[in-house]
Amino acid sequence: MVTATPSANPAPAGSGGRLASLDALRGFTMFWILGADITVMALAGWIDIAPLRLAAHQVDHAAWAGFRFYDLIFPMFIFITGVSLVFSLEKSLARDGRWTAVRHILVRTLVLFLLGILYNGGLVQAWPDVRLVGVLQRIALAYGAAALLVVFCSARVRVIVAAGLLVGYWALLTFVPIRDITLERDAMAARLGQERPAAEAVHALYEATGTTVTGRYEPGLNLTNHLDYLVVPGRMYDLYWDPEGLLSTLPAIATCLIGVMAGSWLRRRDRSEREKLVRLALVGAACLALGWLWHLQFPVVKKIWTSSFVLVAGGWSLLFLAVFAWIIDMRGWRGWCAPFVWIGMNPITLYLATALVDFGRIARMLAGGSIARGLDAALGAGASGFVLSLLVLLLLIAVARFLHRRGIYLKV
Repeated sequence: MVTATPSANPAPAGSGGRLASLDALRGFTMFWILGADITVMALAGWIDIAPLRLAAHQVDHAAWAGFRFYDLIFPMFIFITGVSLVFSLEKSLARDGRWTAVRHILVRTLVLFLLGILYNGGLVQAWPDVRLVGVLQRIALAYGAAALLVVFCSARVRVIVAAGLLVGYWALLTFVPIRDITLERDAMAARLGQERPAAEAVHALYEATGTTVTGRYEPGLNLTNHLDYLVVPGRMYDLYWDPEGLLSTLPAIATCLIGVMAGSWLRRRDRSEREKLVRLALVGAACLALGWLWHLQFPVVKKIWTSSFVLVAGGWSLLFLAVFAWIIDMRGWRGWCAPFVWIGMNPITLYLATALVDFGRIARMLAGGSIARGLDAALGAGASGFVLSLLVLLLLIAVARFLHRRGIYLKV
């Protein structure tokens, strides 16, 4: 359930066994989700120089195969979820016992899943125009599965499960035959000669396709997308399939389990802090190497969460965690990351706030109209776009600071 925890004097993020670096890294990922990506793009649109063009390129998703910085943000949040649950579950198991912890896991999974449907407009859309899968739903399922594995399985079994998910997912997409038809908007329009093909026409064409193929990983022509089309009800993000669909949730669980492994390593008391961080960095580098090697046969694709993508994203996540922990927890350099900690303590609240509150409209009330036109006239075309996007981001940071200063943390 969702609860508010008020406190007149909230404890520092690093106190009581809580890692300040973990809150900061969680906030860092949310910082980009809340609008830092749009701010960078707007800055590049205003000031056209090579470094900013490169930055704008990196804060947009790869069209399909490949990997950019922004492709890391969502899997790193799931990875952090895995790290965090190790710390929270250890306390819960010691205090309340196994079955109380299981009940909490199941309730939290259900609440997160329902919040995801709410975020997607589930209460305002008429069926079947309701998106049942999405970002929060994927976080919920990955968390739920990983947490139950922590409760009931040893570390060795969790490693085997993670490896099995990655290898099994690769085997399914590589060897299970699918109909030789591309479930993609433009491809279907061209096949049927209609700008917006009716669902009935698409289904008839799909059923009439008798030839099959295996080992295909293109957009709309892979087992993951085809299974979404056949099984997932309601509206899907990419019309015929969803990037947070059914089958691709399995490797997302492996992403969370990589976080669990990192959290378990950090909880060890028989290793020095330096040794822990060096091990995280080395394993992260190994994951990157293995992921890009696997990419030669099984491409790195975020939209279907390929096994190679899990390893590449997991490798970068481990490296980011090692760097943040070294700077914040070991060196004690914390002042620079305060905004990230504010955000990282209330990530779901801020994410839902972007759906419930029109921060863009508030920004336009402050710096739109004549002010925006004046900025463009004085500083060049695109200046107002940058200022407005920056204002949205600053407003969200201000909300995060307000909640943090008053010790208000909305927890699922």
